Amino acid sequence: MKDVEDDGWQMVETKWNQFIVNGQPYYVNGFNTYWLMVMAADQSTRGKVSEVFQQASSVGLTVCRTWAFNDGQWRALQKSPSVYDEEVFKALDFVVSEAKKYKIRLILCLVNNWDAYGGKPQYVKWGKAAGLNLTSDDEFFSHPTLRSYYKAHVKAVLNRVNTSTNITYKDDPTIFAWELMNEPRCTLDPSGDTLQSWIAEMAVYVKSLDAKHLVEIGVEGFYGPSAPARAQFNPNSFATQVGTDFIRNHQTLGVDFASVHIYADSWISQTISDAHLQFTTTWMEAHIEDAEKYLGMPVIFAEFGVSSKDPGYNSSFRDALISTVYKTVLNSTKKGGSGAGSLLWQLFPEGMDNMDDGYAIVLAKSPSTLNLISLHSSKLAIFNSMCSWKCHWGCKKKNALETIIYHDDL
Repeated sequence: MKDVEDDGWQMVETKWNQFIVNGQPYYVNGFNTYWLMVMAADQSTRGKVSEVFQQASSVGLTVCRTWAFNDGQWRALQKSPSVYDEEVFKALDFVVSEAKKYKIRLILCLVNNWDAYGGKPQYVKWGKAAGLNLTSDDEFFSHPTLRSYYKAHVKAVLNRVNTSTNITYKDDPTIFAWELMNEPRCTLDPSGDTLQSWIAEMAVYVKSLDAKHLVEIGVEGFYGPSAPARAQFNPNSFATQVGTDFIRNHQTLGVDFASVHIYADSWISQTISDAHLQFTTTWMEAHIEDAEKYLGMPVIFAEFGVSSKDPGYNSSFRDALISTVYKTVLNSTKKGGSGAGSLLWQLFPEGMDNMDDGYAIVLAKSPSTLNLISLHSSKLAIFNSMCSWKCHWGCKKKNALETIIYHDDL
C-alpha cells in the first residue's frame, strides 16, 4: 500500500454531496466497458483492454465501470458457487493493474440482474441444481442460500490479492467503488420490500469486509412507493412496478452515493426525438435534487447513451444527448450541487464490432464525439485542479466554484 499511496493515488471518499480525493473535491468523467475481464482472459484479445484505457485516458476520462463477475458462462470467472477459474481471475487482476497504469479508477460491479454473463438467473440455476425449490429468478434476493452464494462471491473478490500488483483488492485505491448489482429489479415484489432488504444486508456486508471503499447499488433510478410525488418523473408507469425505490434504496446504511441510468430510447420510445433530450434533463435534475434534499450524497449518472439501431439515429443526435448530460452535470457542479459526474455507455476500441450492442462509441470513428468528450474533460479538470481554491485568472472569488461561474465561457 505504501507504494500506491506515495504517488498520491489514494482512496476516493465522500464528504456530504461531493467525492473527494486527498481531501479535495473530485468530479467524475468516465465510461463503461463491461467486457474488460473476458477480453483480458485471452492473450490474443488482452491488448484491447490496454487500447481502450489508452484512448479513454487521451480524452481525459478517469473512471471506468466494468464487470467483476462472469457466472457460469463463456470464459466464466465463477464456474459454480465459490469455484473460480484462476486464469480469469488473473485477467481481472490485469484489468485493475492496467487501469492504474493509465490513471483510471474502476467501479467494479459484482453481479448482473440480467442473464448476460450469468447474473441473477445463473444463481437461481445453481440453486435449483442444488435441490432448492425456486420458481422465480427474483428469489435470488430472498432465498438465504442464494444470498450466501452472492456473499461468498463478494468475499472472494474483495479479499483477492492481485497477482500483478500484490495488492489486495479491498486495499487498492484504483478501485473507485463496489457496485452491488447492475440494474437490480424485483418485479415479484413491487412494494420494494424484498429488494430493500437485500440492499440493506449486502451494503452492510460489503462494508464489514471493506470499510475503505465506497459502495453504490447500481439501480436505474426509478421512483417507487415511498415517494409517490416523484413518480411523475418516471419514464413510464411500469417503472413503479419493478421493485426499486430510488430515495428509499439510497437511504440505506452503507450506501455512499447514488447511481442513475438514462435510456430514453428504451423507456420512452425507440424512435429518436427531442422528447428524449427533454426527458434526460428533467430526469437528471430530479435526481440531483433528491440527492441534495433527501440523501446528502453525490449522484453519478452511471449509464447513458443512444443506440445506433434506433429509428432516426444519427451521430449528431448522439452528440446532442451527450451534451445534454454533460451540461446538466456542469450546471450542478457550478453550484456545488450533488451532480458529481457521468459514465458513457459505452467506449470501444476498433475491431470489437461483435461485442457492440448498438451503443458503442469508437473514438477513432467519431471525431465530433471525441471533441465533445475532451472538452467536458477539460472543464472538469479545471474544477479538479482548482480545488486549492485558487483562481488561475487572479479573480477575487471565494473558491473554484465561484470562479467557474464567473468565467462562464468555460
